[in-house]
Amino acid sequence: MPVLPVGRALLGAAGMSDDNIIHFNPWRDFNDAAPLADPFAVEPDADQIARFVDVVFGYCEGLIPVRGFVDKGQGKDGRPHNIWIDADATAPEKLGTFAGWAAREGAAVYVIPGTVAETGQARAADVLQMQSLVVDLDTGDIPAKLDHLVHHLGRPTLIVESGGRTPEGATKLHVWWKLTEPAEGADLDRLCQLRGEIALKVGGDTHFRSAHQPIRVPGTVYHKGGLTRLVQIREAADLEVDFTEMAERVADMPPMPGVGMATVDSREKPAIDDVLVTPVHEGDTDRWSRFEGASAAIGYFLRLVHEGRMSMDEGWTAICGYNAAMLRPAWPLDRLKRETNRLWELHIKRHGPPLIRLDSAAPAQTELPAFTLGALLDDTSPMPDDIIGPRVLTPGGLLVLGGAPKVGKSDLLIALLVHMAAGVPFLGFTPPRPLRIFYLQAEIQYHYLRERMQQIGLPPELIAAARDNLIVTPKLRMLLDAEGSARVAEAIRAAFPDEPLDILCIDPIRNLFDGGPDGGGENDNAAMMFFLKDRVEVLRDHVNPDCGVILVHHTKKLSKHQVKEDPFLALSGASALRGFYTTGLILHRPEEDSTQRRLEIELRNGPALPAKLVDKVKGKWVEINPMNERLVRPEVGARHDAERDRKRDVILSILLDEAAEGRLYTINQFAEAFENKGGLGGKDTIRDRIAVQATKGAIKFIRDGAPHGLGPSRSRFGYLCVEGMVMPTDGEDVDPATGEVTLASIAVLPTHYKSPQTGALLEVENPHVWVYPEGERP
Repeated sequence: MPVLPVGRALLGAAGMSDDNIIHFNPWRDFNDAAPLADPFAVEPDADQIARFVDVVFGYCEGLIPVRGFVDKGQGKDGRPHNIWIDADATAPEKLGTFAGWAAREGAAVYVIPGTVAETGQARAADVLQMQSLVVDLDTGDIPAKLDHLVHHLGRPTLIVESGGRTPEGATKLHVWWKLTEPAEGADLDRLCQLRGEIALKVGGDTHFRSAHQPIRVPGTVYHKGGLTRLVQIREAADLEVDFTEMAERVADMPPMPGVGMATVDSREKPAIDDVLVTPVHEGDTDRWSRFEGASAAIGYFLRLVHEGRMSMDEGWTAICGYNAAMLRPAWPLDRLKRETNRLWELHIKRHGPPLIRLDSAAPAQTELPAFTLGALLDDTSPMPDDIIGPRVLTPGGLLVLGGAPKVGKSDLLIALLVHMAAGVPFLGFTPPRPLRIFYLQAEIQYHYLRERMQQIGLPPELIAAARDNLIVTPKLRMLLDAEGSARVAEAIRAAFPDEPLDILCIDPIRNLFDGGPDGGGENDNAAMMFFLKDRVEVLRDHVNPDCGVILVHHTKKLSKHQVKEDPFLALSGASALRGFYTTGLILHRPEEDSTQRRLEIELRNGPALPAKLVDKVKGKWVEINPMNERLVRPEVGARHDAERDRKRDVILSILLDEAAEGRLYTINQFAEAFENKGGLGGKDTIRDRIAVQATKGAIKFIRDGAPHGLGPSRSRFGYLCVEGMVMPTDGEDVDPATGEVTLASIAVLPTHYKSPQTGALLEVENPHVWVYPEGERP
C-alpha cells in the first residue's frame, strides 16, 4: 500500500502508513476493539477517483495538494489534515487510500485542482499548472444553468454531483472541461479569470477565481449534516478542449437572464467619475473588476450617444480610449464591440429609440438575374481575366489564407502582394498586370511594419514597380462594422481616386470581426455570415464590385493526420467561412524541425491545383520540386534518412535473430510483437517500414511454413524472410577439428516476393539467389 505524507493542521507535513494513521481526534474513542463493519456504509469509489485524477491532473507535473477535514453537522470535532501527492501514475491509488481513511473519520476530501512544486505549498501563488476549467453550481435553478453552459461552452468532460442539495432540492454540481494541455504562467492567470467569468455569467461560485480554491473529489464520501452520500460522476466524456477556443466561447457566452452577474450587481456600483480615471487590473485585485469598469464606461458613453450629445463614431472612439487607457490588460476589440452592442440594445429596449442615430444607406435593390440553359450554352464571350491566375482570385472572388501563428503566412502574404502590385508572377500565381491593392492589416504597428517592409529582401526593381500600387495600414484599433466600413471605403477612394481597386486584403479576420447585432463570435455561423455578407461584401460593393478580396485567418490545433486528410478543416471559427470562399489557401509546416511549408490550395472557380512545397531561401520564397535534390536544410533530411535506415537495420537484425531461435513472423504479428522496441515506434510505423523494405527487396516471403513446423500462413504475404536467415533443427553438428557439438540449422529460403512495380505477390524463380531491384541493394 502506498505511503502518503500527511500534513499538520494546515500546511505541515507528517507521515501516514498502514501502521501509523493520524486520526482527526485520537482522544474521541478509548475503545481499542476493531470497529464493526457497517453494511449500509458508503464506501469510496476508486474508479471514479481515478477518472477524476486523469481529467484534472493527467497532464500536470508536480504535487497535488489534498485537504481533509470533518464535514459539519456530524457532532464530531477534528482539525484539517493536508497531504501532497505526486501527480503521476500512483496518484489515484494514493488518493483512494486517503479517501478510505477520511470516510472512516467522517471527513471530506478536497483537492486544489492544480499542482505545486513543494510539500507545504497551497497558496494561489504556489500553483504552477492547471489543465481544467470548472464551475461550481450550488444555488438557484441548477438544471437551467447546466443547459446554458452546455449550449454555449459545449459538452463538458465531467459532471459531478458534489453531494449537497439546494433549498429547492436540486443537486449541486461541479462541471469540468479538460484542456488539451496544462496552463502555466500568464495562461494560468487567464484560466482563473475564465473560471470567475463563467461563474459570474451563470450565478456559480465566484471563489474559483482563485487558483487555490479547493473542490470535492468525486468517488469520496459526503458527510455534511449527518447525511452520507457518494460524491459521484453523473456524466463523463472523453473530451478535451483547446484553451484559446474555450476562452472565445466564454467571451461569447451571454449572461443568464436574471441570474448572470448577480455577484456584480449585488455590490455597490462604482461612481462613473471614478471609473473613467481609475486603472483596473485583471484578477479582481482592485475595488471593481475589469468587467464592472468596462460595463460602466460603455453605459456612460452610450447614454451620451442615445441623448444626441455624441455621435456613434465618437462614442465608439471614447469606449476604445477607455479600454486602452484603463483596462490592464485591455479587452480585445471584438469582445469590446460585443459588449457594446449588447448594452446598446438593452438601453434602447428600456429607453426607446435614440434622438440622433447614424443611418447607413441600404444598397439599392436590383432585378434578380436569371438565365436559361440555352442562353448559358450560347454565350461564347471571352472569360474575364483572372485577378490572380490560374483562377486563384477571380473578379468578385474571395480568397482565404489560413495558417497557424508564426508559420509565416503574413510574410508570405506580403511577398505575394508586392509581386501582384508589381505585376510579377509569384510561386506560379500570375497577375495580368500590376494590381492596385489595399492591405487592411490590424496586427503590426507602424514602426515594426516599416521595418518589415524595409527587410523584405526582394529585388529593387520589383519593389520600385510596386511602390505606389500597394497601400498598407498600420495596426488599427477598430472593427469592420458600419462605421469602420465607411472609414475603410473612404481611405480606399483616397488612395486610388482615379482607378478602381483590384484587391482588398483584410489581415486578420479576428482583429476586425463584427458579428452583428447579436454580438456572435467567429465560432457562430450566423455571426460569420453576417460579417461576410453585411460587412465584407458591402464594403467591396462600395469600392469595386469586381475586386477580389483576400482574408487572412488563423487555424486551430489539429493533428498532422487530420491536416493531411483535410487541411481546410483547420480554419478557425465557423464552418460557414469554408462554404463562402471561392479559394482557400492553408500554409502549414509538415515537419516541425524543418523550415519547409506546404501550401494547400482549394479552388471553386477552376480546376484543382496541386499543393505547393515552399520555403524561404536567402530571404526569398521559392517553390521546391519534391522530385529534385533538397535545396534547404539537407541535415534535417539526412537525419530522417538515417533514422529510416536504422529502423530497416533493426528490423532485419531482429528477423535474423528470431529465426535463429526458431521463430518466424507475419507482418502484423511482427509489428505487434515489437511495437516500441528497439526504437521502432508504433505498429503502423513498423508495418510501413516492412512494406518499404519488401518493395526494395530486402524482405521476401514464405507462403508455406510447413517445412519449418509452422504450417500455412493466414496472411496474404506469408512469413517474413531476409537474406541469410537460418533456423535450428532437431539434429546436431559436430566440428571435426574441435569436436564441439552445436544444434544443426537449415537455411530459410523465400518462396515469394513483392513486385516493386505492381505490389503483386510473385513466385521466386531461384530461392538460392537473393535478387534485389536495380539500385536497391542495402
